[in-house]
Amino acid sequence: MPRRTVTMLASTLMLIALLCAGVFIPVPYAEMSPGPTVNTLGEHEGEPVLQIAGRKTYPADGNLNMTTVRVTSADYRMNLVEAVYGWLAHDTKVVPHDTLYPDGKTEEESTQENAEEFSQSQESAKVAALKELGIPVKSWVIVSTVVKDAPAEGKLHAGDVIKAVDGKAVKEPSDVAELVTEHAPGEDVVFTVVPAKEQAAAEKEKRTAVRTEQVTVTTRASDDAGEERAVVGISAGTDHTFPFAIDIKLADVGGPSAGLMFALGIYDKLTPGALTGGAFVAGTGTIDDEGKVGPIGGIEMKTVGARDKGAEYFLTPADNCAAAAKDTPDGLTLVKVGTMDDALDALKDIRAGDTAGLPTCTAS
Repeated sequence: MPRRTVTMLASTLMLIALLCAGVFIPVPYAEMSPGPTVNTLGEHEGEPVLQIAGRKTYPADGNLNMTTVRVTSADYRMNLVEAVYGWLAHDTKVVPHDTLYPDGKTEEESTQENAEEFSQSQESAKVAALKELGIPVKSWVIVSTVVKDAPAEGKLHAGDVIKAVDGKAVKEPSDVAELVTEHAPGEDVVFTVVPAKEQAAAEKEKRTAVRTEQVTVTTRASDDAGEERAVVGISAGTDHTFPFAIDIKLADVGGPSAGLMFALGIYDKLTPGALTGGAFVAGTGTIDDEGKVGPIGGIEMKTVGARDKGAEYFLTPADNCAAAAKDTPDGLTLVKVGTMDDALDALKDIRAGDTAGLPTCTAS
């Protein structure tokens, strides 16, 4: 057989072997792509996304779309060919598998965590919107989680309202950790709490008088290496009572990144006139009770998804601006926001058609 033929045959066999390896050998990567985008002012699966009862609402035109990212499942393992295709494609992003599922986290665990973050983002969106409107919201510090096998397990429970620690009033979640760490490991801490069931009953019956309990928990040293900090094994958070009902109906969505758009949607429905002036505005960003907007993941995928849906403007968290501006979809204006006030100011300009001065994102 001629040498040239042998060489060509060997090269062909090598190429086939490489292709087979690319198809059958998994690589430690996952893929992100644009997910659904939903208008918070509209309907989803036949019912309004935002449902408000007990307060006058107003018609809202235009779009305030929240955006999402679709990711491969925790169990799915990409092959090399898929990874290379994803790296080259414009509308997907390939990232290390551990970026989406760190520390061997299962898909179920990730889904649960995302659901909890989504629920908390809804609460913060409601608080931020009502505070912006000057509507009072009652808040209190609660036990958010109890660590398994921690000293507090069986003594404190998620949803318990923390009124005081060692007789000192608690006003913010951070107060709890500060008061506990005044102790040395092995010392007792006394919590004054309203049990979760008692608090729920009081809210249902609309009564202000509640039963409190004194709960003593013995601290232990933190698991953090090199630390002698006293802990009891809880995390503290905030719960709220709203003066009227606000429900957000949106299934199969997780994570905290829709907070800003929910807050703007609520604000729009509670105020006369169209906040967007009829424009198609999309966006993303976490939001806290004070209206501060925080960064999110997958910004490049969200801008692509928004533009594909028809968005003209995209409200972008300030900390995501540089990344988003590196590859802005044609026809989409990225508007930089750091607070809910920033977003409202930008929408005022969009509504008036005065967009030349909008604070836009740059890649630098």
